[in-house]
Amino acid sequence: MQRYLFSRVIQSLALILGVLVLVFFLVRLTGDPARLMAPRDASPERVEQIREQYGFDRPIMVQLTEYLSHAARGDFGTSYHYRAPASELIVTRLPATLELALAALAFAVVVAVPLGILGGSNPGTVMDTLARGVGLIGQTVPNFWLALMLIVIFAVDLGWFPSFGRDGPRSLVLPAVALGFFPLGQFVRLTRSAVLEVRSADYVRTAYSKGLSTRIIYLRHIFRNVSITLVSIIGVQFGYMLGGSIYIESIFAWPGIGRMINEAVQNRDFILVQGIAVFSAGFVVVIQLLTDVAYALIDPRIRYEE
Repeated sequence: MQRYLFSRVIQSLALILGVLVLVFFLVRLTGDPARLMAPRDASPERVEQIREQYGFDRPIMVQLTEYLSHAARGDFGTSYHYRAPASELIVTRLPATLELALAALAFAVVVAVPLGILGGSNPGTVMDTLARGVGLIGQTVPNFWLALMLIVIFAVDLGWFPSFGRDGPRSLVLPAVALGFFPLGQFVRLTRSAVLEVRSADYVRTAYSKGLSTRIIYLRHIFRNVSITLVSIIGVQFGYMLGGSIYIESIFAWPGIGRMINEAVQNRDFILVQGIAVFSAGFVVVIQLLTDVAYALIDPRIRYEE
């Protein structure tokens, strides 16, 4: 396990390095960085001033080397719009995004797992039909449309929750539901499928033949094997919610990273967009590393080979 963990850390560091290089070149494929950062009516002299100020006039490999060197120290440059270090801006907005992503994940897991287990344990029943229906709807309804409907119904018509901003637990409900509804549908379907598969396994039938109670069989065998399937998809979806909450945060005026990258694009803040892209990708890599390690903690029988 230690050797595997060491190799995965090395792979993750190499992947983050690759992301740094890839983002560096991709953002420059959109055009001249100085022209992108300058106002639309900027004079050629102003564009040239920006190019010299941010070092875009130097050879590309010199820029890459300097960028990697600064990024290794957590320095992603200075935001053109906010006039502040990009890393500080990202860290300032990170708690709001983490709060929203964790709330959305908790909502999805708390609703989906029991529903998927009940549906998989009782195939062909009303509960199974409900589980399949929720799974289908959750993966087909666009989250931005759902967000607007939630605002209209629960904020405007009923007045139960605020429609925007981050001001207490009530303001978290609607954006968390909107962001967590797609993962909820996926979790329901996967949980139901995993339960159906495990219930028909030989060792489960053997446990029943030994006279073990249904409760013990579910706790010792079915739940544990289902959790292995869920861990991988939960890690993937949590990374998606951290980096893919742009629409939800913008609709609900939630002061997180997703809303900030939308503002950075609108403000043509080249440096900040680049920093957020790298930070988000690095966060996803770390989450995937933790997900891999969690497999062994859930099921000690799993052995990794390098």
